[in-house]
Amino acid sequence: MDKTVRTRFAPSPTGYLHIGGLRTALYAYLYAKKNGGKFILRIEDTDQERYVDGSVEIIYRTLKESGLVYDEGPDVGGDYGPYIQSERKQMYLDYAKELVKRGGAYYCFCSKERLEELHANGATKYDKHCLSLSQEEIDRRIANGEPYVIRQNIPESGETTYHDMVFGDITVDYKDLEDNILIKSDGMPTYNFANVIDDHLMGINCVIRGTEYLSSTPKYNHLYQCYGWDLPEYIHLQPIMKDATRKLSKRHGDASYEDFIKKGYLSDAIMNYIALLGWSPKNDREKFTLKEMEEMFSIEGLSKSASIFDETKMRWLNSLYVKEMTPEAYLEYATPFFDRVEYLKGYDYKLLAMLLQGRTEVFSDVGPLTEFMTKFEGFDLSAFENKKWKTDCALAKQMIPDLITLVQNGFETLHDGLVAFAEEKGYKKGQVLWIFRIAITGSQVTPGGATEMAELFGKEECIRRMNECLQRL
Repeated sequence: MDKTVRTRFAPSPTGYLHIGGLRTALYAYLYAKKNGGKFILRIEDTDQERYVDGSVEIIYRTLKESGLVYDEGPDVGGDYGPYIQSERKQMYLDYAKELVKRGGAYYCFCSKERLEELHANGATKYDKHCLSLSQEEIDRRIANGEPYVIRQNIPESGETTYHDMVFGDITVDYKDLEDNILIKSDGMPTYNFANVIDDHLMGINCVIRGTEYLSSTPKYNHLYQCYGWDLPEYIHLQPIMKDATRKLSKRHGDASYEDFIKKGYLSDAIMNYIALLGWSPKNDREKFTLKEMEEMFSIEGLSKSASIFDETKMRWLNSLYVKEMTPEAYLEYATPFFDRVEYLKGYDYKLLAMLLQGRTEVFSDVGPLTEFMTKFEGFDLSAFENKKWKTDCALAKQMIPDLITLVQNGFETLHDGLVAFAEEKGYKKGQVLWIFRIAITGSQVTPGGATEMAELFGKEECIRRMNECLQRL
């Protein structure tokens, strides 16, 4: 038998691909690659009511952009297709009927009203009412077109144990498990059934998913055993938390991969950060490429406790990637973000990029980092005050007329001119540079020094701004 490791990522197309789902895909990919195996994409669209148009394309796009190249899937093919559950509908019904013959499932004709009454009377699970129906009655009711579901037949007593590669042995009492529906009345399989059939038929021998499935895995194992199939290995992952009490959740609108890309995060940084949400490499490194992760990944590094999503930490990690970009790459990536900021139009993007790269954590920062450019009119003149350089409004009023003349006559050699001016007039160099920068920007915090800001604004704008300052002083 082929022992090649085969993992899968099996998302539901119910909207965007959230961070928890992408982390599951990443770990499934890394485990497969670390072990020389195959990583498979399968679309689980059995819940047609929650299907969202365009979701499948988002899944394809996100996996490809993030570097998680799958070996088999709906759009790339493979030997085990189709890779979309709704295209396998008849197959599930056939396997369910086979399971009924083996005693692992049974037809259930109970009405919605009976089930509601059962629940109202205090029952916590289905009472196996239809398990005792004769074959003759089942055949008659099906022939009459009566709606039915097919339920799993869970043993009523005893316990079962399975091994998880992170949590060790897990033991569950059969009495705590319900006879779940496997085939719904519309003929579509439930997740509980389809994922087992698909995993077996696609040769998936390592199942990686969230800890919410720890308690239901015995039901899936019972299906495997009824068919006489080998069980896969299991790796269950703790959730990613929004804070100490709330999970990150697609349903509650928490950010997706695409949301972070729109904010100006780099794909490599996002994948690097989410890898650390539940996995620690042995050497405690925090920054690594996908290729390095493939070599470093290990089950031993997976956490048994939940991780809290810390966007501040992700911003910091992203800033490391931004600083490593070539100036050309930074400019190319930043240009669409510059374009979104109306007041930056007309400025030299290349110069802006040079000024901002070292200060950018995420690319949407280009707005806040340049916002001072819109706030010059009427800025607080106390900005001229600097205790270190002993500057104030009076010194600014005294110095600015000479600075205007200097810009008019020597803009091309401005830095040398400012230094010479300080020496000639007996000022400290820092005093001159401080007052000049405040006089043209109106801000104590800018992404570049005095002469860099002057180059950005240009000669005429610098003169206009200094004249306006002088009038106010």
